[in-house]
Amino acid sequence: MFPVHLALLVLAAGPADGAARPVAPAGDPARGYEVLRTKPLLPPDFDRETLLRLGLTWAPEQRAKAKAAGEAERIAMAFSRYGLVAPPPNDPVGGAVLNYVETPEGWVMNCFACHGGKVAGRTIPGLPNSHYGLATLTEEVRTVKLLTGKPLSHQDVGQMKIPLGGSHGTTNAVVFGIVLDAFREPDMSVNTGRHPGLLLHHDMDAPPWWHVKKKSRLYIDGFSPKNHRVLMQFMLLPSAGRDTVLGWEDDFRDVLAYIESVEAPPYPFEIDDELAATGRGVFERNCTECHGTYSEDPAAETYPELTVPIEVVGTDRRRLDALTVSHRRHLGTTWMSRYGEDPVVEDPGGYVAPPLDGVWATAPYFHNGSVPTLAGVLSPEERPTLWRRTEDGYDTQRVGLEYEEVAEVPDRDPRFVFDTRRADLGKTNAGHTFAAKLSSDEKRALLEYLKTL
Repeated sequence: MFPVHLALLVLAAGPADGAARPVAPAGDPARGYEVLRTKPLLPPDFDRETLLRLGLTWAPEQRAKAKAAGEAERIAMAFSRYGLVAPPPNDPVGGAVLNYVETPEGWVMNCFACHGGKVAGRTIPGLPNSHYGLATLTEEVRTVKLLTGKPLSHQDVGQMKIPLGGSHGTTNAVVFGIVLDAFREPDMSVNTGRHPGLLLHHDMDAPPWWHVKKKSRLYIDGFSPKNHRVLMQFMLLPSAGRDTVLGWEDDFRDVLAYIESVEAPPYPFEIDDELAATGRGVFERNCTECHGTYSEDPAAETYPELTVPIEVVGTDRRRLDALTVSHRRHLGTTWMSRYGEDPVVEDPGGYVAPPLDGVWATAPYFHNGSVPTLAGVLSPEERPTLWRRTEDGYDTQRVGLEYEEVAEVPDRDPRFVFDTRRADLGKTNAGHTFAAKLSSDEKRALLEYLKTL
């Protein structure tokens, strides 16, 4: 089984009256954060010694630099390469890394591996980790373990069976969830003889956690009920028996409470208030039907939680096709959905238009992370085919990642380049052409307004 915490991303038709009805958190947000940061819910992936030796696998120039460096610099180089981030300043838990739980036995992946990232150099828990190189990290950890005689972990072996992701910042999340879910009977007892069915491998970009409070359902197609049990599916290695999983229930009540407490970060750069005011009008005339309305008073906001049919939105459909009716139906028979009391949408037919709070920070865009800037979302002709981001740069004009277009995917470190030609991995950047009718001035004003959300 594969421990990654991003699977089965979903959307579904919103409530009949058009208003989202979020489930009120029943747990303790502070304790939920502590659980995520300190409780090892999976086996360790690697130890500190292996982390310090990862430079053995790098290109000659970087390998030589790592060999000459001290421990702190080698760890910083590894963080940069694999998209790991230090906790934010004044973090109540502290430690060296946000994305893993540090234990005497080794580093254990936590939910912040995919949901704790940085933008413009600033670490933000709950932000999608658009730097995370899970596949590259696992591949190079396994190489070092084989060189040094260390035993392989579930992750090292799992990657030899199922790909972990085709580019940094994205993972094969839905398939992880399908496989993990398949190995459970409805009561959460383990049955590794169950077959997961068709697996369509593809890449996903994690959603920001501050959207969860506005939603009544989970994931990009909204098929899943929003409850704390569903969050456990990403921990369901066969080594965790039924009693263990059920024993985590209070922990995950607190985890959901924490997730629903996360707030969107404000835009940290200068905003042209006059242009943004013009952009607000453009937004209200063109975008609110799908994405809702926004106000300084949260009580005055609306969010329709609207599922847009795939034929209308036109974005890459491989994510939608990867979860079959059979896959979704199984969730509706299990303890995770309270045996169907929390309804599962078996055939959502499209993707849920997300809220846009903090949209400036959540690049790259679309559910597969294929568009690096909001300017590209509004103007398809500005979407690059092959692109590579810088580590901490931010483009305030196009609003999103600072990136460079490249002519080809390199033989060395190909996952650092996002290749939108890879339809076989769900990485295409077509669709969402709704802003095509806007003038260039309207688009510029709209971009300025989006910074304020």
